[in-house]
Amino acid sequence: MRPRHIIAGAALTASLALVALPGLAGSMSSIPSRSLEAAALNQLSPVRAPTVPPEAIGDFDPALRSAGATTADAVFREPATDDAVAVPGRPAVGQPKAGGGFDWKPARYTISGLATFYDHGTTAMRLPRGTIIRVCGAGGCLERVVNDYGPHGKGRVIDLYRPDFFAVCGCASWSGTAQVTVHVY
Repeated sequence: MRPRHIIAGAALTASLALVALPGLAGSMSSIPSRSLEAAALNQLSPVRAPTVPPEAIGDFDPALRSAGATTADAVFREPATDDAVAVPGRPAVGQPKAGGGFDWKPARYTISGLATFYDHGTTAMRLPRGTIIRVCGAGGCLERVVNDYGPHGKGRVIDLYRPDFFAVCGCASWSGTAQVTVHVY
């Protein structure tokens, strides 16, 4: 009796040989493409749908109409206009006026000191990676995530990605440090 792996190997080798040599497996060589003759095709004529005048359809069943269906003479009103009519049976609800702006959530604590730029992201020596911070300087504020440890200089509290540094400091491109406040969340 022969081991199974020898029989399986022989069967695999034979199947690969049949695929690699299609002429031996009885495969036909490719036939160049021929154009079809027009006589081989049947001509089709388009079928036209019967036309039904709109009067023959009529109105929809009133049971299928929506209770709030609109008609051609319906009047629409904006919800916050002064001439809005109260719907009987509904309580009147006052909506606050929409206002622009934003508000920052309160930070757990803040750190003030010098910031410099660093081309590989945002680093803070006293904060672990993944900490969400807001850095504010003379040029504005940015919200970032700490992605590395550093800086190691005296008085420096944070290193920012170069474009972020110049956006926060609001200073000229030759500046190297800026006074910032870091809000830790």
